[in-house]
Amino acid sequence: MAVLEWSGALALELPAMDEVHQEFVLLLAEVEAADDVQLCARWDELIAHTQVHFDQEDRWMQSTRFTSTNCHSLQHKVVLQVMREGAAKAAAGDLAVIRSMAGELAAWFVHHAQTMDAALALHLRSAGFDPATGSLAHPEALPEQPITGCGGACDGSADRARAVPA
Repeated sequence: MAVLEWSGALALELPAMDEVHQEFVLLLAEVEAADDVQLCARWDELIAHTQVHFDQEDRWMQSTRFTSTNCHSLQHKVVLQVMREGAAKAAAGDLAVIRSMAGELAAWFVHHAQTMDAALALHLRSAGFDPATGSLAHPEALPEQPITGCGGACDGSADRARAVPA
């Protein structure tokens, strides 16, 4: 049984995102089930998928006033870097690193999907964003200023507003 299985708890009511997430879950299960001969190839497929997956979300964020410095995009960059480091170690003969990383990646993905991706999906739905065309049915729903930081209270915008005299 895979460490991570698709369930309604991961669904975000944005079909384009849900489909990509389902594929991620399936590819991760293939990594977990792979024998030593196939492990590196399955991991490389997961990395390739994840690059496309994250690039897509990053484009959506950019087109709806998230900035490239928000922590959602930063997590994408860090996770891909760690996955690539795992691939290099496995290519040098340390297959255990990928097996360990697969379990950690599953736990990370659940948290990421249920927090950052859920917030992004809500943001995209509120603006009437069409992932296929990039069009916005409700551009007035977009924030006036780009979303930085974590896109919430932790981005420091409230602190900056209080610190700036009126």
